[in-house]
Amino acid sequence: MKLANQASQNNERDTSGEIDGQLILAPQLSKTDSQWQNGAGIISDGKDTNSQNQPTRKITSTAKELIIYFSRSGSTELLASKIEQQTNTDILEIVIKDPYASNYQETLSRVNSERTNQDYPELNMQVPDLSQYQTIYLGYQVWAMTLSHPMVSFINTYGNQFINKRLAPFMTQGGYGQGDSVQRLRQLIRNQGDQGNTFASALVVDGNKVDRANSQVSNWVTQVNENS
Repeated sequence: MKLANQASQNNERDTSGEIDGQLILAPQLSKTDSQWQNGAGIISDGKDTNSQNQPTRKITSTAKELIIYFSRSGSTELLASKIEQQTNTDILEIVIKDPYASNYQETLSRVNSERTNQDYPELNMQVPDLSQYQTIYLGYQVWAMTLSHPMVSFINTYGNQFINKRLAPFMTQGGYGQGDSVQRLRQLIRNQGDQGNTFASALVVDGNKVDRANSQVSNWVTQVNENS
C-alpha cells in the first residue's frame, strides 16, 4: 500500500511537517518507546520517504549553507526540515539507486551485508558544486552504532569537495546514542583529503521524538553559527 494511503488511515500525527513544499510522513512519532522498539517497530514506505514525493532539492546561487541528509522512515527528514526552518538555506536529499526495503528486518539484513562486504549503496542524484557553501549540515541515522551507509556513499563520492567548510553533523538514533558515527564521518572525510574543515558538535535526537526537538534544534543551530 502506498504511503499516502497509509497516512490517510492513520493518526494525523503521521503527517509531521513539510520540506520544500512536500509532506513529511513519520508514523513512529505517534508511538511510545515500547511500540517503537528503538526503531525496530517501524516500517518505511520502501522508497526511502519518496513514494509520493520528489527527492528534496532546493539549490540557489546565493546560499552559504547547505543541508544534506538521508532519511529512510521520515525522522531524519523531519529533523532536516526543522534545521531548514531555522536557517532558510539550501537543502539536498541523498537518494540511492536501490531503496531499502520497507520491512525493518529485511533492511537490517541488507545493512549487515553491506557493512561486512563494504559494499555501500550506489547514489542516484545530481550534486551541485559545493564551493559556494561555507557551512554544510550532514544528516543521517545511526545504524549499528555507526554512520548509516547512504552517508558513507555520499562522503566517499563527494567528500573531496569539502574544503574549508564548517561541517555540522545531525542524526536520529534508536536509543543507544551516536556511537562512533561522528568519528567515522570525520575519518571518511580525511580519507578524501580533508582541507581546512572544522566540525561543530553533533545534534543527536531520538528517532521517535523529533517532533519535540524544536528548542534543541534552535539552540544547536545558534551554536553552529556562533562558532562558524
